Amino acid sequence: MELINLWDYETLARQHLEAASWAYYSGGAGDERTLRDNQEAFGRLKLLPRMLTGISLADTHTTVQSTPVNMPILVAPTAVQGLAHAEGEQATAAAAGRVGTLMVASTETSCSLEAIAAAATGPLWFQLYIYHDHLEFAERLVHRAEDAGYQAIVLTVDAPRWGRMDRLLRAGELDSQNLDAGNFAGEGVTLPVEAAPLSWEILQWLRTVTPLPLILKGLLRADDTLIAIDHGVDGIIVSNHGGRVLDGVITSIEALPTVVGAAAGRCEVYLDGGIRRGTDVLKALALGARAILVGRPVLWGLAVDGSHGVEAVLRLLHEELELAMALCGCPDISSISVDLIAAQAPQTSRQASRRRRSSNSPAL
Repeated sequence: MELINLWDYETLARQHLEAASWAYYSGGAGDERTLRDNQEAFGRLKLLPRMLTGISLADTHTTVQSTPVNMPILVAPTAVQGLAHAEGEQATAAAAGRVGTLMVASTETSCSLEAIAAAATGPLWFQLYIYHDHLEFAERLVHRAEDAGYQAIVLTVDAPRWGRMDRLLRAGELDSQNLDAGNFAGEGVTLPVEAAPLSWEILQWLRTVTPLPLILKGLLRADDTLIAIDHGVDGIIVSNHGGRVLDGVITSIEALPTVVGAAAGRCEVYLDGGIRRGTDVLKALALGARAILVGRPVLWGLAVDGSHGVEAVLRLLHEELELAMALCGCPDISSISVDLIAAQAPQTSRQASRRRRSSNSPAL
Protein backbone atom coordinates (compact mmCIF):
# COMPACT_ATOMS: atom_id res chain seq x y z
CA MET A 1 0.00 0.00 0.00
CA GLU A 2 1.07 3.59 -0.61
CA LEU A 3 1.94 5.23 2.71
CA ILE A 4 0.72 8.82 2.56
CA ASN A 5 -0.15 9.59 6.19
CA LEU A 6 0.42 8.34 9.74
CA TRP A 7 -2.76 6.28 9.71
CA ASP A 8 -1.37 4.23 6.81
CA TYR A 9 1.74 3.47 8.84
CA GLU A 10 -0.41 2.37 11.77
CA THR A 11 -2.43 0.01 9.57
CA LEU A 12 0.67 -1.58 8.06
CA ALA A 13 2.54 -1.74 11.39
CA ARG A 14 -0.16 -3.96 12.86
CA GLN A 15 0.62 -6.53 10.18
CA HIS A 16 4.31 -6.49 11.15
CA LEU A 17 3.88 -6.89 14.91
CA GLU A 18 3.06 -9.89 17.06
CA ALA A 19 -0.30 -9.68 18.84
CA ALA A 20 1.17 -8.99 22.28
CA SER A 21 3.56 -6.36 20.93
CA TRP A 22 0.73 -4.63 19.08
CA ALA A 23 -1.40 -4.64 22.23
CA TYR A 24 1.45 -3.24 24.31
CA TYR A 25 2.22 -0.41 21.90
CA SER A 26 -1.30 0.53 20.85
CA GLY A 27 -3.35 -0.15 23.97
CA GLY A 28 -4.61 2.12 26.72
CA ALA A 29 -5.89 1.76 30.25
CA GLY A 30 -9.37 0.51 31.05
CA ASP A 31 -11.96 1.17 28.36
CA GLU A 32 -9.41 3.28 26.45
CA ARG A 33 -11.60 6.40 26.54
CA THR A 34 -8.63 8.66 27.17
CA LEU A 35 -6.66 6.93 24.42
CA ARG A 36 -9.40 7.81 21.94
CA ASP A 37 -10.08 11.25 23.39
CA ASN A 38 -6.44 12.30 23.06
CA GLN A 39 -6.84 12.18 19.29
CA GLU A 40 -10.46 13.28 19.02
CA ALA A 41 -9.91 16.41 21.12
CA PHE A 42 -7.74 17.88 18.36
CA GLY A 43 -10.62 17.51 15.93
CA ARG A 44 -12.83 19.65 18.15
CA LEU A 45 -10.39 22.56 17.84
CA LYS A 46 -10.92 24.64 14.71
CA LEU A 47 -8.27 26.74 13.01
CA LEU A 48 -8.87 30.38 12.04
CA PRO A 49 -6.32 31.12 9.29
CA ARG A 50 -4.93 34.56 8.46
CA MET A 51 -5.21 35.61 4.81
CA LEU A 52 -3.24 37.87 2.43
CA THR A 53 -0.03 37.47 4.42
CA GLY A 54 2.15 37.27 1.33
CA ILE A 55 3.80 33.96 2.26
CA SER A 56 3.81 30.52 0.69
CA LEU A 57 6.57 28.85 2.73
CA ALA A 58 7.08 28.55 6.49
CA ASP A 59 10.20 28.17 8.61
CA THR A 60 9.77 25.47 11.28
CA HIS A 61 13.13 25.87 13.05
CA THR A 62 13.03 26.41 16.81
CA THR A 63 14.89 25.57 20.01
CA VAL A 64 14.12 23.39 23.04
CA GLN A 65 16.14 24.07 26.18
CA SER A 66 18.39 26.20 23.95
CA THR A 67 19.05 23.24 21.61
CA PRO A 68 18.32 24.03 17.93
CA VAL A 69 15.95 21.64 16.12
CA ASN A 70 14.58 21.76 12.60
CA MET A 71 11.02 21.38 13.79
CA PRO A 72 9.00 21.52 17.03
CA ILE A 73 8.33 17.77 16.70
CA LEU A 74 10.36 15.63 19.11
CA VAL A 75 10.48 11.87 19.57
CA ALA A 76 8.70 10.84 22.76
CA PRO A 77 10.11 8.17 25.09
CA THR A 78 8.59 4.78 24.26
CA ALA A 79 9.68 1.52 25.84
CA VAL A 80 11.17 -1.68 24.39
CA GLN A 81 11.36 -0.59 20.77
CA GLY A 82 13.09 -3.88 20.02
CA LEU A 83 9.60 -5.38 19.85
CA ALA A 84 9.05 -3.35 16.66
CA HIS A 85 12.44 -3.81 14.99
CA ALA A 86 15.71 -5.55 15.74
CA GLU A 87 17.62 -2.24 15.80
CA GLY A 88 15.07 -0.67 18.13
CA GLU A 89 16.01 2.64 19.75
CA GLN A 90 19.28 2.84 17.82
CA ALA A 91 17.35 3.02 14.55
CA THR A 92 15.03 5.65 15.98
CA ALA A 93 17.90 7.79 17.30
CA ALA A 94 19.63 7.73 13.93
CA ALA A 95 16.42 8.73 12.13
CA ALA A 96 15.69 11.59 14.53
CA GLY A 97 19.12 13.02 13.89
CA ARG A 98 18.74 12.78 10.12
CA VAL A 99 15.62 14.94 10.19
CA GLY A 100 17.19 17.37 12.63
CA THR A 101 15.17 16.75 15.74
CA LEU A 102 15.63 15.43 19.27
CA MET A 103 14.87 12.01 20.73
CA VAL A 104 13.92 11.28 24.33
CA ALA A 105 15.18 7.81 25.24
CA SER A 106 13.20 5.77 27.75
CA THR A 107 14.57 4.08 30.87
CA GLU A 108 12.94 0.86 29.64
CA THR A 109 14.77 0.43 26.36
CA SER A 110 15.73 -2.69 24.46
CA CYS A 111 19.36 -1.58 24.33
CA SER A 112 21.48 0.49 26.67
CA LEU A 113 21.38 4.26 26.78
CA GLU A 114 25.05 4.20 25.79
CA ALA A 115 24.25 2.18 22.66
CA ILE A 116 21.53 4.66 21.74
CA ALA A 117 23.95 7.57 22.16
CA ALA A 118 26.50 5.81 19.97
CA ALA A 119 23.92 5.47 17.17
CA ALA A 120 22.45 8.95 17.56
CA THR A 121 23.12 11.65 15.01
CA GLY A 122 21.26 14.35 16.93
CA PRO A 123 20.58 15.53 20.49
CA LEU A 124 19.17 13.24 23.17
CA TRP A 125 17.25 13.62 26.42
CA PHE A 126 16.90 10.78 28.93
CA GLN A 127 13.51 9.85 30.39
CA LEU A 128 13.85 8.59 33.96
CA TYR A 129 11.63 6.21 35.89
CA ILE A 130 12.36 5.89 39.59
CA TYR A 131 11.52 2.47 40.97
CA HIS A 132 10.57 1.43 44.49
CA ASP A 133 13.66 0.83 46.67
CA HIS A 134 16.00 1.56 43.75
CA LEU A 135 17.07 5.19 44.24
CA GLU A 136 20.73 4.28 43.77
CA PHE A 137 19.88 2.69 40.42
CA ALA A 138 18.18 5.93 39.37
CA GLU A 139 21.27 7.91 40.33
CA ARG A 140 23.49 5.58 38.31
CA LEU A 141 21.21 5.97 35.30
CA VAL A 142 21.40 9.76 35.53
CA HIS A 143 25.19 9.72 35.71
CA ARG A 144 25.38 7.25 32.83
CA ALA A 145 23.17 9.59 30.79
CA GLU A 146 25.42 12.54 31.62
CA ASP A 147 28.53 10.60 30.60
CA ALA A 148 26.90 9.52 27.33
CA GLY A 149 26.07 13.10 26.35
CA TYR A 150 22.34 13.32 27.06
CA GLN A 151 21.31 16.96 27.45
CA ALA A 152 18.36 16.81 29.87
CA ILE A 153 16.59 14.51 32.32
CA VAL A 154 12.86 13.93 31.78
CA LEU A 155 11.29 12.60 34.98
CA THR A 156 7.98 10.81 34.45
CA VAL A 157 5.71 11.63 37.40
CA ASP A 158 2.27 10.32 36.40
CA ALA A 159 2.81 6.60 37.05
CA PRO A 160 3.17 5.87 40.79
CA ARG A 161 1.60 2.54 39.81
CA TRP A 162 1.32 0.93 36.40
CA GLY A 163 -2.04 1.19 34.69
CA ARG A 164 -4.24 -1.82 33.95
CA MET A 165 -4.40 -2.39 30.20
CA ASP A 166 -7.16 -4.85 29.40
CA ARG A 167 -6.06 -5.24 25.79
CA LEU A 168 -2.59 -6.33 26.84
CA LEU A 169 -3.93 -8.71 29.49
CA ARG A 170 -5.92 -10.49 26.80
CA ALA A 171 -3.00 -10.59 24.35
CA GLY A 172 -0.53 -12.47 26.55
CA GLU A 173 3.07 -12.03 27.69
CA LEU A 174 5.71 -9.85 26.06
CA ASP A 175 9.23 -11.01 25.30
CA SER A 176 10.93 -9.78 28.50
CA GLN A 177 14.38 -10.24 26.97
CA ASN A 178 13.79 -7.03 25.04
CA LEU A 179 13.86 -5.23 28.37
CA ASP A 180 16.50 -7.32 30.14
CA ALA A 181 19.05 -6.44 27.46
CA GLY A 182 18.67 -2.69 27.98
CA ASN A 183 19.52 -0.42 30.88
CA PHE A 184 18.82 -3.10 33.49
CA ALA A 185 21.57 -5.47 32.30
CA GLY A 186 24.10 -6.01 35.06
CA GLU A 187 22.38 -3.59 37.44
CA GLY A 188 21.04 -6.16 39.90
CA VAL A 189 17.46 -4.92 39.50
CA THR A 190 14.95 -7.77 39.28
CA LEU A 191 12.20 -7.43 36.70
CA PRO A 192 9.34 -6.70 36.74
CA VAL A 193 10.01 -3.82 39.11
CA GLU A 194 7.47 -1.74 41.04
CA ALA A 195 7.13 1.99 40.38
CA ALA A 196 7.91 4.36 43.24
CA PRO A 197 5.24 6.71 44.67
CA LEU A 198 7.12 9.99 44.27
CA SER A 199 6.70 13.26 46.17
CA TRP A 200 7.97 16.76 45.41
CA GLU A 201 11.09 16.10 47.49
CA ILE A 202 12.39 13.91 44.68
CA LEU A 203 13.10 17.07 42.67
CA GLN A 204 15.34 18.41 45.40
CA TRP A 205 17.19 15.11 45.40
CA LEU A 206 17.60 15.14 41.61
CA ARG A 207 19.06 18.63 41.78
CA THR A 208 21.80 17.25 44.03
CA VAL A 209 22.48 14.46 41.53
CA THR A 210 22.74 16.36 38.24
CA PRO A 211 23.10 19.88 36.84
CA LEU A 212 21.27 18.89 33.64
CA PRO A 213 17.96 20.61 32.81
CA LEU A 214 15.06 18.88 34.59
CA ILE A 215 11.78 18.34 32.78
CA LEU A 216 8.67 16.82 34.37
CA LYS A 217 6.49 14.60 32.21
CA GLY A 218 2.88 14.03 33.18
CA LEU A 219 1.49 17.27 34.68
CA LEU A 220 -2.08 18.32 33.87
CA ARG A 221 -3.00 20.82 36.60
CA ALA A 222 -2.24 24.49 37.26
CA ASP A 223 -1.45 23.96 40.95
CA ASP A 224 1.02 21.17 40.17
CA THR A 225 2.60 23.45 37.58
CA LEU A 226 3.11 26.21 40.14
CA ILE A 227 4.71 23.79 42.61
CA ALA A 228 6.98 22.44 39.89
CA ILE A 229 8.12 25.96 39.00
CA ASP A 230 8.76 26.69 42.67
CA HIS A 231 11.08 23.66 42.60
CA GLY A 232 12.98 25.13 39.66
CA VAL A 233 12.04 22.78 36.83
CA ASP A 234 13.19 23.76 33.37
CA GLY A 235 10.30 22.27 31.45
CA ILE A 236 6.94 20.50 31.72
CA ILE A 237 5.47 17.94 29.34
CA VAL A 238 1.69 18.07 29.49
CA SER A 239 0.79 14.41 29.21
CA ASN A 240 -1.63 11.75 30.41
CA HIS A 241 0.85 8.99 29.50
CA GLY A 242 -0.93 8.36 26.21
CA GLY A 243 -3.99 7.13 28.09
CA ARG A 244 -2.00 4.14 29.36
CA VAL A 245 -2.15 4.72 33.13
CA LEU A 246 -5.55 6.12 34.20
CA ASP A 247 -8.61 6.06 31.98
CA GLY A 248 -11.04 8.97 32.03
CA VAL A 249 -8.33 11.62 32.39
CA ILE A 250 -8.49 15.03 30.71
CA THR A 251 -6.76 15.05 27.34
CA SER A 252 -3.34 16.63 26.95
CA ILE A 253 -4.53 19.31 24.52
CA GLU A 254 -7.42 20.25 26.82
CA ALA A 255 -5.04 20.59 29.79
CA LEU A 256 -2.41 22.52 27.85
CA PRO A 257 -3.84 26.08 28.16
CA THR A 258 -4.17 25.70 31.93
CA VAL A 259 -0.56 24.58 32.34
CA VAL A 260 0.74 27.25 29.94
CA GLY A 261 -1.18 29.92 31.82
CA ALA A 262 0.18 28.80 35.17
CA ALA A 263 3.73 28.55 33.85
CA ALA A 264 3.50 32.10 32.51
CA GLY A 265 6.73 31.77 30.54
CA ARG A 266 8.84 30.69 33.52
CA CYS A 267 9.62 27.32 31.96
CA GLU A 268 9.11 25.72 28.58
CA VAL A 269 5.92 23.70 28.14
CA TYR A 270 5.63 20.75 25.76
CA LEU A 271 2.81 18.33 24.94
CA ASP A 272 2.43 14.69 24.03
CA GLY A 273 -0.59 12.53 23.35
CA GLY A 274 -2.80 12.18 20.28
CA ILE A 275 -0.70 13.96 17.64
CA ARG A 276 -1.45 12.44 14.23
CA ARG A 277 -1.44 15.39 11.83
CA GLY A 278 0.58 18.53 11.19
CA THR A 279 -2.54 20.53 12.02
CA ASP A 280 -2.51 18.87 15.48
CA VAL A 281 1.03 20.16 15.97
CA LEU A 282 -0.02 23.65 14.87
CA LYS A 283 -2.96 23.67 17.30
CA ALA A 284 -0.71 22.66 20.20
CA LEU A 285 1.79 25.40 19.34
CA ALA A 286 -1.01 27.95 19.06
CA LEU A 287 -2.16 27.02 22.56
CA GLY A 288 1.30 27.64 23.97
CA ALA A 289 3.37 24.47 23.57
CA ARG A 290 7.04 25.04 22.76
CA ALA A 291 7.12 21.69 20.96
CA ILE A 292 5.25 18.41 20.84
CA LEU A 293 6.43 14.84 21.30
CA VAL A 294 5.20 11.98 19.15
CA GLY A 295 5.36 8.38 20.34
CA ARG A 296 3.17 5.70 18.81
CA PRO A 297 3.51 6.88 15.17
CA VAL A 298 7.29 6.59 15.53
CA LEU A 299 6.79 2.97 16.57
CA TRP A 300 4.57 2.37 13.53
CA GLY A 301 7.30 3.70 11.26
CA LEU A 302 9.91 1.60 13.04
CA ALA A 303 7.84 -1.57 12.64
CA VAL A 304 7.20 -0.92 8.95
CA ASP A 305 10.68 0.01 7.76
CA GLY A 306 13.14 0.41 10.61
CA SER A 307 15.09 3.65 10.73
CA HIS A 308 13.84 4.67 7.29
CA GLY A 309 10.26 4.21 8.48
CA VAL A 310 10.84 6.45 11.49
CA GLU A 311 12.40 9.07 9.25
CA ALA A 312 9.46 8.89 6.85
CA VAL A 313 6.93 9.35 9.68
CA LEU A 314 8.77 12.37 11.07
CA ARG A 315 9.15 13.92 7.62
CA LEU A 316 5.43 13.43 6.91
CA LEU A 317 4.47 15.19 10.11
CA HIS A 318 7.00 17.94 9.43
CA GLU A 319 5.71 18.50 5.90
CA GLU A 320 2.12 18.65 7.12
CA LEU A 321 3.07 21.19 9.80
CA GLU A 322 4.90 23.42 7.31
CA LEU A 323 1.93 23.33 4.94
CA ALA A 324 -0.54 24.10 7.73
CA MET A 325 1.60 27.04 8.88
CA ALA A 326 1.78 28.46 5.36
CA LEU A 327 -1.96 28.08 4.82
CA CYS A 328 -2.63 29.80 8.15
CA GLY A 329 -0.36 32.72 7.31
CA CYS A 330 2.45 31.83 9.73
CA PRO A 331 5.92 32.47 8.25
CA ASP A 332 7.73 31.02 11.27
CA ILE A 333 7.18 29.46 14.68
CA SER A 334 7.19 32.81 16.49
CA SER A 335 4.18 33.94 14.43
CA ILE A 336 1.98 31.12 15.73
CA SER A 337 -0.42 32.46 18.36
CA VAL A 338 -3.64 31.58 20.14
CA ASP A 339 -5.79 33.66 17.76
CA LEU A 340 -5.34 30.84 15.22
CA ILE A 341 -7.75 28.79 17.33
CA ALA A 342 -11.38 29.71 16.67
CA ALA A 343 -13.30 30.51 19.84
CA GLN A 344 -16.08 28.07 20.55
CA ALA A 345 -19.43 29.80 20.28
CA PRO A 346 -21.31 29.71 23.60
CA GLN A 347 -24.44 27.61 23.61
CA THR A 348 -27.57 29.75 23.92
CA SER A 349 -30.44 28.84 26.20
CA ARG A 350 -32.62 28.25 23.12
CA GLN A 351 -30.04 25.79 21.70
CA ALA A 352 -29.80 24.02 25.04
CA SER A 353 -33.57 23.75 25.28
CA ARG A 354 -33.80 22.40 21.72
CA ARG A 355 -31.14 19.77 22.50
CA ARG A 356 -32.95 18.71 25.66
CA ARG A 357 -36.21 18.28 23.75
CA SER A 358 -34.38 16.31 21.06
CA SER A 359 -32.74 14.01 23.58
CA ASN A 360 -36.14 13.33 25.19
CA SER A 361 -37.79 12.45 21.90
CA PRO A 362 -38.73 8.78 21.42
CA ALA A 363 -36.43 6.77 19.18
CA LEU A 364 -37.91 5.81 15.82
